[in-house]
Amino acid sequence: MAPEWHFLGKTKPGRVKYYDSPVACVFDLWIFPKGILKGKHAMIRSELLLALAKENPELRAEDVERAVDTFFDEITQRLADGGRVELRGFGAFSTRHREGRTGRNPRTGESVDVPEKRVPYFKPGKEMRARLNVE
Repeated sequence: MAPEWHFLGKTKPGRVKYYDSPVACVFDLWIFPKGILKGKHAMIRSELLLALAKENPELRAEDVERAVDTFFDEITQRLADGGRVELRGFGAFSTRHREGRTGRNPRTGESVDVPEKRVPYFKPGKEMRARLNVE
């Protein structure tokens, strides 16, 4: 029995091809077999776009992608500017400062100076923690 396929939009009628692989990218469209999104694995960007497009059929795939790109770009820009992004119930994105240190090259064992840097940090909100720890 052939799997039932889902895809995010179409290019032109007759241009979408299906392959036997679990996930295929054809003409810049990610195609998924039904049910692949319900497994226990990390959600990738294309799966997020697919889920949002499915929940909002009135929006074109390009509009969904533009909204997701804008969302992530704004968070990234705010963090790059030294700010913080708080999404109530979800969590807060911020950066943490890491001091410079002396590290080791794992291949040669040689000491290497690691410069100071800022790294992204996420703190989950109360609602998210409650949903993750349901008994």
